[in-house]
Amino acid sequence: MSDVFQAAIKEYIDVLSYERGRSDNTLVSYKSDLMHFASYITKFGIETPEEVTTDSIRKFFSFLSECGIKSISAARYYSSIKGFFLFMIAEERMKNSPLARLPAPKISKKLPDTLTIDEMEKLLSVPIGDTAKSSRDRAMLETLYACGLRVSELINLTINALLLDDGVIRVLGKGDKERITPIGSSAIFWLKEYLTKARPLLAKKMKSENYVFLNARGKRLSRMGVWKIISGYVQLSGINKHVHPHLFRHSFATHLIEGGANLRAVQEMLGHSDISTTQIYTHLDIDFVREEHTAYHPRG
Repeated sequence: MSDVFQAAIKEYIDVLSYERGRSDNTLVSYKSDLMHFASYITKFGIETPEEVTTDSIRKFFSFLSECGIKSISAARYYSSIKGFFLFMIAEERMKNSPLARLPAPKISKKLPDTLTIDEMEKLLSVPIGDTAKSSRDRAMLETLYACGLRVSELINLTINALLLDDGVIRVLGKGDKERITPIGSSAIFWLKEYLTKARPLLAKKMKSENYVFLNARGKRLSRMGVWKIISGYVQLSGINKHVHPHLFRHSFATHLIEGGANLRAVQEMLGHSDISTTQIYTHLDIDFVREEHTAYHPRG
């Protein structure tokens, strides 16, 4: 990759960072996508963004397909490249985007996996004992399921965001958008148990700050820490599914909609900016209704 192309990418990422306030994760993804793209097209003798052609981009996406890249990842590459060339046009370095006549990759919608209510109850009941760790883990699992939190939202949850007497918590979601999310009585009970009896045993001065969930060293739990904790309890539960933190979020939404919850309300609880993102769970609901029809209709 030429220094010219690399400098243009850096300038674009800097603009996204300073002027548009994109998250660190988003910036890392965009930069990685653009660097892969720029590295690939150098094989066609392309050294600057202005030399990129529609055909070279088409070949790049064919290459991604041959490598087995999933449609959702290809769509992310498309978005990254599109944003970069729009930036080049805005800077008056190019007149037209080479991506303009190339349609975005179609994303094949795969319904998210979920746990059944019985499986969730089974998993939640695995952490037992009166240790600080078991108390923390039960409170953590209950909170994940009760509120449909992303793992990043869980590990960044602070004590002053817990309005347990009001039955809600304040969640800092994507793009630093705050939302108020209801929390059920079971999660409230286990959180109070953890906060009063276990967290003081884990907390360390100058390390714990105000975070709710702490590791054995008194620091905020990490993403990997949450993954490992959940994986351990899944093994103990005997549940034969690939369970990860986000599966709690999928199960939360699915169980609410199956129970008759309003889609707009679920959208608010999940913190989705677009209701179309939430609507995927209505497809799960249709499958559920179809199964119920088959099981109980006399001519099903």
